[in-house]
Amino acid sequence: MNVSVRKSDTDLLSADLLHLLESISTKKKIRQNTYLFQEGMDAEELYLIHSGLVQIGKLTSDGKELTLRMCKQNDIVGELTLFTKDAKYMLSAMVLSDGEVSVINKGRLEKELIQNGALTFEFMKWINTHMRKIQSKIRDLLLNGKKGALYSTLIRLTNSYGIKRSDGILINIVLTNQELAKFCAAARESINRMLNDLRKSGVISIEESGKIVVHQLDFLKREIDCEHCPIEICNID
Repeated sequence: MNVSVRKSDTDLLSADLLHLLESISTKKKIRQNTYLFQEGMDAEELYLIHSGLVQIGKLTSDGKELTLRMCKQNDIVGELTLFTKDAKYMLSAMVLSDGEVSVINKGRLEKELIQNGALTFEFMKWINTHMRKIQSKIRDLLLNGKKGALYSTLIRLTNSYGIKRSDGILINIVLTNQELAKFCAAARESINRMLNDLRKSGVISIEESGKIVVHQLDFLKREIDCEHCPIEICNID
């Protein structure tokens, strides 16, 4: 069983575009349990993460939290508002661990990109990939329900944080059942039951550290009629 390693956002951008982003940015320290931005705020900045962990999510109409991305080093957040007049952030970005980001002014980036058609095309193509990621996550939730959303989340976690072992794939990040529930817009109790069922069936196991080992990845894929999306789409970041 082969496990692909997702490339970071900056791996998918050219050296010229990365140089532009760095040249118009300023460094900023970020602290745990604070927000880079919140849903509904004026969208004036983008952020390139150098260190730390940032959770991108949204409140659903019934008050549940839906987590859409877990962003780490070399990922970019806030990018979907580019070239949008009077833009508001559609999502919230909470800092899960201390780190540092580059803060990029949206207006200045737009002016620079207008002067360079090739870089504009590259950046918009990259944004389109992010839109496809979000659409695929919403699709999994709508078409497959809470169980499908959990299975999809486990698959995406193996792609983003998976380490191949003889007995399966170790998801090398600790997430509580409550945090997993946020990826599925589900109650923690529902996630508890579904994880217990997967453990009893031998599909997964959970180590003392709290990390999950996926033993039967193919089972999870069959259950959600996996479309075998490329690694750039099927990840948790």
